[in-house]
Amino acid sequence: MTETFDHIVIGGGSAGCVATSRLVEGGAKVLLLEGGHHHRHPLLDMPPGVFKLLKNGSKFFKIHKTIPQPQLNGRSAEIPQGNVLGGGSTVNGQAYVRGRPSDYSEWNEILRGNNDAISWDWMDILPHFKRLEGNRKFNDDLHGCDGKLVVSDPGYIDDMARWFVQAVQAQGEPFNPDFNGKAQRGVGYFQFTYNQGQRVSAAYAFIDPLKNNPDLTLRLQSQVQRILIEGGRAIGVVYKDKSGAQHTVHADGEVILSAGALITPKLLMLSGVGPADHLQDHGLKVVEDLQGVGQNLKDHPDVSVVARANGPYGYWKQDRGWNMIRNGLEFKLFGRGKVTTTGLEAACFLNPTDPEAPPTHEAYCIPIMYLNDEQLKDIKEDYGVSIQMVLLKPKSTGEVRLASANPADMPLVNPNFLNDQRDIDEMIKGLRYFRQTMETKPLADKIDRVVAPLDYSDAGLTEHCRKVVKTNFHPSGTAKMGADGDKMAVLDARMRVRGIEGLRVCDMSAVPEIPAGNTNAPAMMLGDRCADLVMGVL
Repeated sequence: MTETFDHIVIGGGSAGCVATSRLVEGGAKVLLLEGGHHHRHPLLDMPPGVFKLLKNGSKFFKIHKTIPQPQLNGRSAEIPQGNVLGGGSTVNGQAYVRGRPSDYSEWNEILRGNNDAISWDWMDILPHFKRLEGNRKFNDDLHGCDGKLVVSDPGYIDDMARWFVQAVQAQGEPFNPDFNGKAQRGVGYFQFTYNQGQRVSAAYAFIDPLKNNPDLTLRLQSQVQRILIEGGRAIGVVYKDKSGAQHTVHADGEVILSAGALITPKLLMLSGVGPADHLQDHGLKVVEDLQGVGQNLKDHPDVSVVARANGPYGYWKQDRGWNMIRNGLEFKLFGRGKVTTTGLEAACFLNPTDPEAPPTHEAYCIPIMYLNDEQLKDIKEDYGVSIQMVLLKPKSTGEVRLASANPADMPLVNPNFLNDQRDIDEMIKGLRYFRQTMETKPLADKIDRVVAPLDYSDAGLTEHCRKVVKTNFHPSGTAKMGADGDKMAVLDARMRVRGIEGLRVCDMSAVPEIPAGNTNAPAMMLGDRCADLVMGVL
């Protein structure tokens, strides 16, 4: 006998956990299908542990290896994605950043002309953020303090981070006590999604409280094969459990797709929703010809300036030997110390050439020499510091395509990093600015020398960018909401897949434009807003 639920949520990441929680709390019977593993693991719970898992390889990640990038001298990049309940919120750096109000005004301008449109303006989005947020510091018109998602200050701040903050101030940037406050511009310290040093993922915040609720059915290691669509309506899902057995489940209400910006378009295409010619090339029946599925891929590219320290500053070797034992004991016994931080406490948002204009760059201070494998061939690792710089509004656009009609195959991902010359131009401006940061006191007093990049000519910096640019782990936009007249719009303003009833997308695939900042908080907002739409609150 086929099981039937009110709603089926595909993907237990940041957005999917929130949407599931809201629907269950609203009285619906919900099936949550997650392809990955359970979120409870000691290295996932402690903030820096995830980087050890990522470095050594782990079942909690799926690594998408991109197609070769001609503009990067044929190099392929890797884009790790969470393979675990909670998705990115379980494996990320935990920075709580919403973007800025103008991001949502931009979305609203794109969507406002739709039939049956709803407002996506900042003042209509802010209540979602506030409802979810349990801030341990702020309680005002921009912040909530009683939501399930604990947001708090860093548990530990390294001296390198403090010197970075002071150096950027010396360059003329204001200190910003709250990147989610009145203005984004400035330098300061992130707030994080953790509580007294322990990660608060979407799984911990929104799914764990429902573990005894009979209206939630959670199935892990469940690989969705396709969405069942009959008569123009999504009626259910076909999935395989961890043994390989195939199951069919039905939804009386809606199917909500929240598998992330690389897998959501894949599942749409496997279900017959996507560019007709591409589907036919793989022998798939076309249910709805939507040319935009898999297109409009945006990600924040990042490049670092790296320096060697002139003393034992920062986090190098803190995860080894006696240091590791000491730090672990301090965390377990007293709930404090270096294990309470992800290692990127300090950051800034700025425009390096027009300070009064909206920020074009985000940068993190990482108190180690943050080098890739290629750089490590030429540079000896030592105590140091890196300024990891991110373009907030990249112009380069990529795509996600099917490798085959086999659901077990990973999709073909083409991020097109730095394919647009304007992105390289902005990277060059940022690299020169943050080289000056390294030369500005008090940070300069702790630097032996900058080790990468070395050549600050336009040609030298361009080559550096092509050699080291990577993802900042924020893929977005591959099933975007858009205007009724936009042939590339996959969703309408209510997050509904065009041409298919009973099917919505609520993860970062849905965004028309990538927000100016980290994407975990916006993903949770999308899940909350989607639940309101499904329940008819909006």
